[in-house]
Amino acid sequence: MPRMAERRVVIRKDGPYRVEGDVPLLRTAIVETEYGEPVEWDEGPGFPTPESGWYEICRCGLSSRKPFCDSTHERETFDGTERADRRPSTIRRFPFEGDGVVMTDDKMFCTHAGFCGDRFTNVWAMIEETADPDVRERLMDMVRKCPSGRLAYQVPPDPEDVEPGFEPSIGIEPNGPMWVRGRIQIVSEDGTEWEVRNRVTLCRCGRSRNKPYCDGTHQRVGFSDPAEPS
Repeated sequence: MPRMAERRVVIRKDGPYRVEGDVPLLRTAIVETEYGEPVEWDEGPGFPTPESGWYEICRCGLSSRKPFCDSTHERETFDGTERADRRPSTIRRFPFEGDGVVMTDDKMFCTHAGFCGDRFTNVWAMIEETADPDVRERLMDMVRKCPSGRLAYQVPPDPEDVEPGFEPSIGIEPNGPMWVRGRIQIVSEDGTEWEVRNRVTLCRCGRSRNKPYCDGTHQRVGFSDPAEPS
């Protein structure tokens, strides 16, 4: 079994995600207002995982025992080709400068989770109003809840991103992606390593055009997995 320092997600060619290193797996559901606006995360309960310290998560979207793989990908045609941009996120990030905060945006990682706005406004409008400390704090809270890390922020003069303090773990969003937190290494099918990031969302429906990352396609195709641990 890999040592704790070797926690990683290994992508198998046209197959599942192999999670190694005794990584906790739990349900992470979005809490919404009566208007359908995401406002918080509901974490837990956990999924039982093997004592071996590794398990495989379905990547084709067709397993009968989701979130775990049941080898359906071997019987059905599944193209798991990784097509995402392999360059560091800093190359794509666009900065939005506010008062006391700089928000950055890397559109490649968007899952359309919706924490970036509500029925009245969104963070791209709010950044212009951050002279108000209440607006600034709310914007930073919304950015921290972005699961994919598309959005990040810095507090000048510190150039480093302010990131949530995640313990290494994987969240399974009901009817949605796999949320990898705590700087877990993701390894491509060809053995190369993707950029290590504190939070990232990986496709579970099998239909993303930005594999291995989620691009929100699960919402359009009606991907179904209630993700209730048993």
